[in-house]
Amino acid sequence: MLREKFSSGLAVFFATLGSAVGLGNIWKFPYLIGQFGGGAFLLVYLLCIVFVGLPIMLGEFYIGRKMRRNAVGAIAALAPNTAWKHIGTMGVGASYFIMFFYSCVAGWVYFYLFKALCGDFSAITMESAKAQFGATIVNPVTPVIWQGVVLAVVATILAMGVSKGIERITKTLMPLLFILVILCDIRALTLPGAFEGVHFLFDVDFSKLSAVAILTAMGLAFFKLSLGMGTMITYGSYFTNDNNLFATSLKVALSDTLISILAGLAVFPTVFSFGLEPGAGPGLLFMTIPLVFSQMPFGGILLIAFFFLAAIAATTAMLSLVEVPIAYMAEERGVSRPKAALFNAVLIFAIGVLATWSVDKDSLLGYMTFMGRGFFDWFDYLSSNVMLPLGGLLIALFIGYRVDRADVERELSNGGSLAVSGLLSFYFFAVRYVTPALLIIIFLNSVGIIKL
Repeated sequence: MLREKFSSGLAVFFATLGSAVGLGNIWKFPYLIGQFGGGAFLLVYLLCIVFVGLPIMLGEFYIGRKMRRNAVGAIAALAPNTAWKHIGTMGVGASYFIMFFYSCVAGWVYFYLFKALCGDFSAITMESAKAQFGATIVNPVTPVIWQGVVLAVVATILAMGVSKGIERITKTLMPLLFILVILCDIRALTLPGAFEGVHFLFDVDFSKLSAVAILTAMGLAFFKLSLGMGTMITYGSYFTNDNNLFATSLKVALSDTLISILAGLAVFPTVFSFGLEPGAGPGLLFMTIPLVFSQMPFGGILLIAFFFLAAIAATTAMLSLVEVPIAYMAEERGVSRPKAALFNAVLIFAIGVLATWSVDKDSLLGYMTFMGRGFFDWFDYLSSNVMLPLGGLLIALFIGYRVDRADVERELSNGGSLAVSGLLSFYFFAVRYVTPALLIIIFLNSVGIIKL
């Protein structure tokens, strides 16, 4: 079977960046920058990218491009008849668990984009904003409908294939995301008192750099780049043979960080200008932003633009997540891509509604909890705290100790055509010693065994 590839280095960059950029870029990462010392935290985060994020990303790129197979098949082919193959299986499982709850939140974003287009946020107050969001998440019908819409959009794109689906959409949507976020930045930075938000984001305060801040930076460097869930292995399998994997990983990591900062410049100057709470979490998306944009000149248009860019971030991230099981089913089980896309959309929807109906204690299934967590929280906890850091750790150990070093060097240097000998020496030092140690700390903290 002739296997599809991305057509160019630019297509590789946009698709991979689309996987890394998600809803967390818009509110969570910028807020953490401000909370933990601004520029000081950003510096620590970039160091963590070097020692945690990039080594795992390169390892996943190597596995995918070398074997030209899905996450399960690629690792099984590199280490046949060994337990290592279960790394890929864990990645497929993690992508499912993430999608079960992430599709719920993406549905809220699509719904709020629809509400913004309908002008439902005119003359909104904080009380009515909270009431609208509360009514949305506990409604047993509306969020489920929009969750289905999101999955239908994602499945349709993925059914079209790698070049006509993933590549075409990400090459269109990622530049549009940049344009929209910059437009929102320009308006936000012209508001009275906006530079209080800029100071919140960028003032360097090393006194806020605690062990918690450093651990947070380590975790973000891993989680924000879509690692440990099979996405970069799957996308890596579509890379061109001449793609510089070192350059691609660095460009994706820096661009992902840049988008987060630009999103912060759209959100936090606006929040400070109106004297609101910057630590409102997801409420910034669904309560605070509609409130403040509705009070600006041309705020309705900006609100549509903001939720459209949030919808882009959610959609491109979901494309990479759902592609993991689709590629597995198509290549290992012989299922056609359209059928695999439909099956996975239906499966994710069928289980994902459990998350949608358990977001709040007043939700339809809000009363069903185990050890204090409902379905939504369990899907989040098991994927983010257990499966992803453990999968990343196993990838590091696999690359560092199981596969042939010379083979990795050939792949990362494109058969010796790239002068990257110094980078390769640093890479193997990191992936064998530094990255596993840091990922063990991230994993132990994530599951609550250690708390710094």
